[in-house]
Amino acid sequence: MIRTIAAISAALIWTALSVLPASAADKVVLMLNWYVYGEHAPFYYGKAKGIYAAEGIDLEIQEGRGSAATTQAVAAKTANFGYVDVPTMMRAAVKGAPIVATGVLLQTSPMSAMGFVEKNIKKPEDIKGKTVAITPADSMTQIWPLFLKKTGLKESDFQTVAGDGQTKLNAVINGQADLLLGYVMDQSMKIKDATGKDVNAIKFADYGINMVCSGVVANTDFVKANADLVKRFMSATTKAVEAAEKDAKGAAQSILDANPKGGKIETLTQGFELTIPLYRTAETKNKRPFQVTDQNMTDTVNLMVEYGGLDAKAKDNPKAFYTNDYLPQGGS
Repeated sequence: MIRTIAAISAALIWTALSVLPASAADKVVLMLNWYVYGEHAPFYYGKAKGIYAAEGIDLEIQEGRGSAATTQAVAAKTANFGYVDVPTMMRAAVKGAPIVATGVLLQTSPMSAMGFVEKNIKKPEDIKGKTVAITPADSMTQIWPLFLKKTGLKESDFQTVAGDGQTKLNAVINGQADLLLGYVMDQSMKIKDATGKDVNAIKFADYGINMVCSGVVANTDFVKANADLVKRFMSATTKAVEAAEKDAKGAAQSILDANPKGGKIETLTQGFELTIPLYRTAETKNKRPFQVTDQNMTDTVNLMVEYGGLDAKAKDNPKAFYTNDYLPQGGS
């Protein structure tokens, strides 16, 4: 009888254990820098393929309204992580915002001057006599004087029209401007979506302007209090980027699966394909994504102080803006 009761008790305990739910995944909110476009594909792909779930993360992706707004949300802990323009984050951090980059994904600048292929604008010399559309005070317009200096162009070599982001796009689409300042994987795809026409881009990075761009950021207090979660998030995101690189169209499709109004598969795919070369520099070509070098970050801080309105005290400690401590190690 005793053996029978023991056996029944053991069976009941086993049954109870077997139906207990697995440990709940950590809910994580990632806020993007802007409305979704091709650059964001790895996050959606990682979620769709269970890469975040495998790290115990229940990921919610929210669209943003600009890197400055997303930076503010992360600093205020409204979102756990943000995907933002790192130089924009630096401006907030140097003023005291409790925020740090836990991984810098775009280590080569996507800034460029772009116009329709039919305009045959392929090199800086071709900008002479043309009309350039800009958005005053945005990141590209601030670095534009450095591009002119590097390429020997003068302000008098071309005409300029100014407006907000949409006005700038419309100026090129409607023929009021020959080219605009934009990101190679972003505005060029918006133009193609609107017109069906291909675009040539003259990339700033090809002329010695070495700046980082987008990366993952988090509140510094959140990072300290949740080191394991940050490591798991960066591990999953690294794996998501690596997987997406090998399946660009599938990664783009994951955007549309999550958001059917998120764009067109052709330009989402092309936009993501244009993003991939920006992940690494010559120094990080054999490293996994996000592993930015100290020199790249120092160069970025120096350029931002000289041309981008960043407070000069940022040069005192460039390492305060980023950390590689939460990234998975090893080569690509």
